[in-house]
Amino acid sequence: MEIKYCLKPAAERRQEQFRPEGNVGFGRLRTDHMFLMDYYDGEWRDPRIVPYGPFELAPGAMALHYGQSIFEGAKAFMHDDGEIYAFRINKNAERLNRSADILCIPNIAEADQQQAIQALLDVDRLWFPMQDGACLYIRPFIFATEDRLSVSPSTRYTFCVVVSPSGAYYGKDLSAIRLLISKKYHRAVPGGTGASKASGNYAASLRAGRAAAEAGAAQVLYLDSTNTYLEEAGAMNHFHILKDGTVIIPEFTDTILRSITSQSIIELAPTLGCDVRQETIKLDDFIAGIEAGEIVEAGGFGTAAVVSPVGSYIFEDGRVVTVADGQVGANVKRIYDTYTAIQRGHHQAPTGWLQKVPHLEK
Repeated sequence: MEIKYCLKPAAERRQEQFRPEGNVGFGRLRTDHMFLMDYYDGEWRDPRIVPYGPFELAPGAMALHYGQSIFEGAKAFMHDDGEIYAFRINKNAERLNRSADILCIPNIAEADQQQAIQALLDVDRLWFPMQDGACLYIRPFIFATEDRLSVSPSTRYTFCVVVSPSGAYYGKDLSAIRLLISKKYHRAVPGGTGASKASGNYAASLRAGRAAAEAGAAQVLYLDSTNTYLEEAGAMNHFHILKDGTVIIPEFTDTILRSITSQSIIELAPTLGCDVRQETIKLDDFIAGIEAGEIVEAGGFGTAAVVSPVGSYIFEDGRVVTVADGQVGANVKRIYDTYTAIQRGHHQAPTGWLQKVPHLEK
């Protein structure tokens, strides 16, 4: 793929490495540029890097009316050698195409997606925030742009990648959260879009998230549509840990997103020194396991936080179930430390997990 560079004048671009005085937060900032590519007449065309800015979009663009929009989330890190390394973006490219299939959006070659991300990271590498725990958060997304009000797949799309200089999701230490176990709200049903990163899935979660906040919880632990089995934890895959150290993750189905973090934890089992497996988990069995002391830690796996430890669960009737002592456990801490050490180049990464961003001529 030949990328066209239409960059800001040098004087208007960042001239030196970004060294923020305080934590920059997560997902708030943007770099100088974005990658764009358009789909029409049956193929993806005109790959280019341009200054970050607004889109020109028709009021009848189908994404605005029928939600034909998908996205991904990945990270890149600066290692001790001063170079930027993207983390497992091949898995994000693979998953974006899986989401595209579910929403009837044309695929983009995985190699082209990765090239787009690396080229943009290269252009804006000076935006990496020089502070502990920082990253460049990468957001690729596709949305329908055809100006038409009949319900059918669009014939025109835009693929965009933006980058957000972001600080550590947590402060110095991990902290345990509470989840609301809801039988009222459901994230997905079989045959729907639950296994995709469809934008509408996240819009549908906002009401449940508000209910969780009102109950004093950080997010919702969703159940399946029959209220029998555990599914997602907010925007993360749920997990729990048995007293022998075994990590249990719900099986991936068409109502559970294939978290790249979860997949990575499964692959890292030998490195972590524990058994990691996937099961179909009944709510009643899960609660009984906590109360019996068989389940000693729990949480969520996801790109943004990596690991979100859960100290307690609250039901809609106000009943609270606490996991062990309600604090961050040793197994969760080890998983988090190992995973983030791999991302930052302080622990040997499995082959292919880290892609060094090349210095390209522009």
